[in-house]
Amino acid sequence: MMDCKKALVEVGGDIEKAIDLLREKGLAAAAKKAGRIASEGLIDSYIHGVGKIGVLIEVNCETDFVAKTDQFRTFVRDLAMQVAAAKPEYVSREEVSEEILNKERSILRAQALNEGKPEKIVDKMVEGRIEKYYKENCLLEQAFIKDPDVSVQDVVKDVIAKLGENIVVRRFVRYELGEGISE
Repeated sequence: MMDCKKALVEVGGDIEKAIDLLREKGLAAAAKKAGRIASEGLIDSYIHGVGKIGVLIEVNCETDFVAKTDQFRTFVRDLAMQVAAAKPEYVSREEVSEEILNKERSILRAQALNEGKPEKIVDKMVEGRIEKYYKENCLLEQAFIKDPDVSVQDVVKDVIAKLGENIVVRRFVRYELGEGISE
């Protein structure tokens, strides 16, 4: 209550600005929590439809108290559904190896040159397309399936602010029936 009152006083009584200010403070608090160790959490599974797609995901938090809350469990389930629907290959861009990035850059560079783009803008195009690669293949960079206007990373930060603990998406595995079978 006092935080709400302080925010209203700080923005001169404008409720919308006060809401924005409180959200900003919550995200700043989330950033402070990022360095804390998250060794508790939850491993959850999600099976889509009639068993054609399955996901196992591990999401860590700081205490078992938070891990047992409905809000945390719902959040982990939402992330598992995200993995099932959006098919990310990595949790974050830091997991993408330099070898894979170099291969992608080489392919994208050749594509741009084959499209007849001038040499001087090809490198900028390639870097832009690498950013797109991250947004398609890294879970935290993807648009959230329940609200495409925000990224999964923004949702994680929001949950950190609400629950008051550091939260880390550690790993996931996605299975799709028949995947990898060749005739």
